[in-house]
Amino acid sequence: MSYSLNEVEGTSKKATRGAGYSWGLAEEAAKATRFLCRNSCDGVAALATVLRETDGKNLTDLTPQSTDDDWRGAPVLCPLIAGASVADHAFLLPTKPLILNDVICPELLLPFVALAASQLEQNVALTCGEIHCVTDGKSLSLNGDLPDRASMVSIQLESAPCSNTNPTADRAHPAPETWAALLTLAHRTYAPATAESREKGAGAGLTDND
Repeated sequence: MSYSLNEVEGTSKKATRGAGYSWGLAEEAAKATRFLCRNSCDGVAALATVLRETDGKNLTDLTPQSTDDDWRGAPVLCPLIAGASVADHAFLLPTKPLILNDVICPELLLPFVALAASQLEQNVALTCGEIHCVTDGKSLSLNGDLPDRASMVSIQLESAPCSNTNPTADRAHPAPETWAALLTLAHRTYAPATAESREKGAGAGLTDND
């Protein structure tokens, strides 16, 4: 199955909210997932990985405890929360790299790194081991697959051009199980049916006017 980027964004927003995030962060997660899918990355799988790890957790523990030098959570960092902080602290990148430790699914940092690049109007790179990604704010140049968890991620300005970029796509092709995982979380945002809502819904309800 394939899904439009609008479908991906809408489902991702509800799934993130269903996993316990605020509506504001859910909206950021939805945009991030769409950005990855548009750049031919499996954004749905990335989001499903994060939500599986963070569902039911205290999100405060997954927030950077400091944004001075090394960013750490207690014990890990959520890329959605940390990514929003990266975008907020883009002004630091001209003076020093940002170092994030023990990050769940660092692939979901990439949309926020792209946002930092747009703000600075400069290319920004994310490095995780031997994997290196450069973004100009719209495109991604990625030389490999990022792991589901990274012990250290470095984000810094990049002088090299954003070349050999990922192709863009207008539809996503997630695996059925990862799409189903988002739908399950999204379902938590739906209000349970009541007798009144059923009566006002489609069909004759409790009376027959024929």
